[in-house]
Amino acid sequence: MAGAPDGGTVLSEKMLAARFAEVVLPHLGDALSLARWLTGNTADAEDVVQEACLKAHAGIAGFAGGNSRAWLLTIVRNASYTWMAKNRPRSVVAVGDLADLDDVSPPPDNDADNPEAALIAKANSVAVEAAIVRLPQAFRETLVLRDINGLSYREIAAMLGVPQGTVMSRLARARGLLMTELGGRHHEPA
Repeated sequence: MAGAPDGGTVLSEKMLAARFAEVVLPHLGDALSLARWLTGNTADAEDVVQEACLKAHAGIAGFAGGNSRAWLLTIVRNASYTWMAKNRPRSVVAVGDLADLDDVSPPPDNDADNPEAALIAKANSVAVEAAIVRLPQAFRETLVLRDINGLSYREIAAMLGVPQGTVMSRLARARGLLMTELGGRHHEPA
């Protein structure tokens, strides 16, 4: 590493690396989760998160504090759309790798000691995840940011560049579409 004779540049690089580790690394799981929901599969999501980490590393000196998770997820969101614009034709609609969802599905309740209950829980989880994947992009993105990543309405609004009311409306619409689809599933004759 080239630096000043007194080590000033090296110390600065070490400080930036430490800040990156503090600000970005704790949220990599959330970053990968968001990228998976937006791109539709794990391999593409990993590419997006890698690109987002490079951008976050390059911009870490400009991070002014605040919610580091929201800051990183904003970078991931932007990197996802940039990556998809470059790597996917507009006519392709990604619906995701449903087989990969087993890795992120919550485990069955401890009360579900029998195989039948575990199978039902897994089937329900897969149905919910598949229904989320089928939501229109704006609704899916808002739902994932709020209900999966736990961001506040204010954070989502800032991230998406829309008013808070739009976030609330999209979230209500997304939840309504999910309930309609999942509710309709249970009322169909067998």
